[in-house]
Amino acid sequence: MSGSSHARAYLLTGAALLALAGATPAFAQAQADTAAAPAVVADPDPDTGGSQLQDIVVTATKRETNLQKTPISMNVLTATSLVDRHVQSLYDLADGAVPSLRVATFEARQSALTIGIRGIVPLDANQPAREQGVGIYVDGVYLGRQHGLNAALFDIERIEVLKGPQGTLFGRNTEGGALSLVTKGPSGKFDGSATAGIANYGGYNGALRLDLPETYGVSLKLDGVVQYQGPTTKNPLAGQTGFNYFDRRGFKATARIKPVEGMTADFSYDNGYDANSPFYSQLLNYNPNGCVAGTQASQPNCKLPGTNYTSLTGTVKSLIPGTVINGTSRQKVADIGVPQQPSIDKTHGFTSNIRWNVAPEIELRSITAWRGVDSTQWDNSGGAHRVPVLNSSNVVINGQLQNGTLFSRYSLADLHQNQFSQEFQAVGTVGQLDYVAGLYYFNEHVSDDAATPNSNFYNAATGTISIVDPCATITTGFTVVNGLPVGGTTSPAGSQPGCRSIDRASEVWSKSYAGYGQVTWNATDAVHLTVGGRYTRDEKQGVLHFSRNINYDTNTAAATRNGYQPLDRTWKRFNPMATLAFDASDSVHLYAKYATGYRAGGASSRTANYLPFNPEDVKSYEIGMKSDFWEHRARLNLAGYIMDRKNSQVDISSIQPTATGNFNNLVTINAPGITKIRGIEADLTVQPVDHLTLTAGYAYTYTKIPPVLITSTNVYQNFYIVFTPRNAANGAIDYTIPLNDLDLKFHIDGNYAQSTQAFDQFATHNDASFIVNSRVALSNINLGTNQLTISAWVRNLFDKQYIFRRDPSNSLPAAPTTPGATTGNINGVLGDYGNFNAPRTYGLEASVKF
Repeated sequence: MSGSSHARAYLLTGAALLALAGATPAFAQAQADTAAAPAVVADPDPDTGGSQLQDIVVTATKRETNLQKTPISMNVLTATSLVDRHVQSLYDLADGAVPSLRVATFEARQSALTIGIRGIVPLDANQPAREQGVGIYVDGVYLGRQHGLNAALFDIERIEVLKGPQGTLFGRNTEGGALSLVTKGPSGKFDGSATAGIANYGGYNGALRLDLPETYGVSLKLDGVVQYQGPTTKNPLAGQTGFNYFDRRGFKATARIKPVEGMTADFSYDNGYDANSPFYSQLLNYNPNGCVAGTQASQPNCKLPGTNYTSLTGTVKSLIPGTVINGTSRQKVADIGVPQQPSIDKTHGFTSNIRWNVAPEIELRSITAWRGVDSTQWDNSGGAHRVPVLNSSNVVINGQLQNGTLFSRYSLADLHQNQFSQEFQAVGTVGQLDYVAGLYYFNEHVSDDAATPNSNFYNAATGTISIVDPCATITTGFTVVNGLPVGGTTSPAGSQPGCRSIDRASEVWSKSYAGYGQVTWNATDAVHLTVGGRYTRDEKQGVLHFSRNINYDTNTAAATRNGYQPLDRTWKRFNPMATLAFDASDSVHLYAKYATGYRAGGASSRTANYLPFNPEDVKSYEIGMKSDFWEHRARLNLAGYIMDRKNSQVDISSIQPTATGNFNNLVTINAPGITKIRGIEADLTVQPVDHLTLTAGYAYTYTKIPPVLITSTNVYQNFYIVFTPRNAANGAIDYTIPLNDLDLKFHIDGNYAQSTQAFDQFATHNDASFIVNSRVALSNINLGTNQLTISAWVRNLFDKQYIFRRDPSNSLPAAPTTPGATTGNINGVLGDYGNFNAPRTYGLEASVKF
């Protein structure tokens, strides 16, 4: 089917869905709580004698509006739904709480999260000069990095998932949408709660919320949280951390003052600590493509994308003794012990949020924030499951000549980020016009470094494995004379700071300036036209301090030979938006929307020349419906959309000549042509009888990136959008049984996602998934002046095992190191390796409200 045919098909399908619901184009797609977040049940309706689905207030348009009447495609996860799913951090939403929202770890690491909406899912946004495609906001403050996003969640009131480009009101790097976390503020009245729980794998959690009465005009709210889980895969090396472990804690204090009539000022400080370890990376198979020396044509499966090899040379090596191949089940104990210490993420922030109702027609707002994150990454989850493979060769470690192989790539990285943002808003209504206007400024400084030493050594003579000195030196380029190494170059190759060979180190300064406005003309009680636009100027400057252990600051000659140029780029964009909304009735709201967005450009610190790349831009066309029916016992929301993305940022393997010789590198480029993203979404909430709520959600997402010409091989290569299943769905059942003054509540949700790619340059899929979560709670237990709730919860109820990340790079021939190479080498072929999802976790919890 051609691109235009696809476009017509999706629009027609969306229109057909709307017609089935008794409507035609125009007013926000939304779901009062999504399939995983059932709508809150209100008090019984006096006219019907039954209960109705309660309205939910959102702030997606920078003003408080009814979710069902807000012309923005969005889902909402309420505080209740987060508790029912036992969501402690954003990564807990990876099971599919919202079908079109995708959350994944970067590589196997929990220290940085990849978050995508509607097929806008960046693979590698963890470099300082690269940006996310979905904006993450906490109380209106944009978070510049994906590091630290897996911190413990504080007292969340709701999470708003805004789908599609949000380039007008939310701005930079929101081409896929925005994830807006809204926390509960001070009330000025005494209130609070304390929660404590225990879980398997030695887990425990606790939270304290204290809302103090207003004193001398100041209302104070304090929040504290702790979360712990022991490793789910053990590390056999004594004294070393296991895998999929976390230890989180955080504190937040918010003060609210009302200095003058009509003005409210909130000042908050938060501090978070997250120690974690990566998921274990298992060897899933051994030489699955049957690679042997010979012609490429004789073994079509043993082919590296983007190459045109005619022959293959080399030998697939044997595995290190003790290596376990397991592609069917999650390993409880790693096969080979490796050094592994926790990665540490530290986040902190101060926010000032001031609102002043100057007049009935206008409210002025100021949001000021200083934030930062310090991330120290330690990832040794691969062990013997990734290259380098078993080899019998001479190596000099700390001056000693040995015969064997260094292995177990220990990925180490430090990142330090600080940001300042200031936003001014004017929000109000004049006659038939609702308006929002604003000015925005963002200033960010990020630095990072990375090293990849090998932590283990296999002795070919004795068949034993030992641990390498963390401050080891390695000598290369030597000759052996009379059994002794002569000459060569010695360089640091340990894992400890000061003993590392630095692969890369960079520093980036980013500034963003924006002005925006949006006006809604309420032409009649039923017709609403919204138009808006945002002008953005992004400035980015960056330097590459190290590349392949060459210090560019001191060795400028080598930097020049590598073609290095500092980054100094400026981009300007104007992003318009228009929405036509029509209230077909009191319970049916329709919309048609056009919106644009963009993700800023940057430079790849993984390249020797700090290769820059340009922004990517997206245009979105959407129609949708939001409806209430059956006397407000049911809600159905539908949306169909087309998104066209220009200059998609993709990562390719490319040959780069450097001062130390040619090598293959991961390069970020802008893919030519238009990337097509098409989708249909549906959400349903039904309360067939009192106290029973049924919810369901579905998302269909089609994506296609045009083939990219690899200039070094003159071969077209296909690329894919990662972690974006073609079909995703979920459903939930919530039932409450009143027991006199008590409530017995049952919750169960199921979440399905079709298999999808985990790497943008490989067609290889991960596994499809179906995860069920459940909770049973007895609430309103009277403790005098306090109320007690006790509950039992379980995540991944049926202990389903699936591979969420499958990497085929180690099962294919090596990438070429010279342009036009026609012979590939299979000496490094090992097998696919990947990560299984978390096992079943369960626990007991008690919460006291006072």
